[in-house]
Amino acid sequence: MERDQLNRALEAILFAAGERIEIARLSAVLEEDPAEIEQAADALANLYAYERRGMRIIKLEKGYQMVSSGEMADYVTKALETRKPPKLSASQLETLTIIAYYQPATKAMVEQIRGVDSAYSVAALLNKKLIEEAGRLNVPGRPIQYQTTPDFLRTFGLSSLEELPPIEKISFGEPIELPQQPAEGQ
Repeated sequence: MERDQLNRALEAILFAAGERIEIARLSAVLEEDPAEIEQAADALANLYAYERRGMRIIKLEKGYQMVSSGEMADYVTKALETRKPPKLSASQLETLTIIAYYQPATKAMVEQIRGVDSAYSVAALLNKKLIEEAGRLNVPGRPIQYQTTPDFLRTFGLSSLEELPPIEKISFGEPIELPQQPAEGQ
């Protein structure tokens, strides 16, 4: 397929989809090598950004999505009367942070780190589509594991989880030594 035709096909698919499309799927549909798809999509993304168009093509992990330009957000919001991005309470933000860094994470893991019940926060994040179920842990009770979604990446302006700032993670399963307290009267 000629590059011009490939560009038009990519634009049409990404525009019509309204969500992220995996590179592998684009490759299969357009019968092109995944590297060629990436090269063409990246070139289109750069062209849109350079020309400051009202739309952008962004890369989200192993796929691409067409979105409106951030510069046009006020106009789009007014025209479509869309809601602002979901507001997160402090507890929801803490829960989301733990899931983002430790994913897949169970509710019990979140509660162990936070030290409080997190059922409401997990349910709220599921409703806002910032997290999703990622299977079940193979232990008694088979608790649900959670992971972040492409909506999480889009909401926080990330193209992949590698862009999260580094943190010092808590190790699980290792005993923690607490300093000895002197006995009374010593």
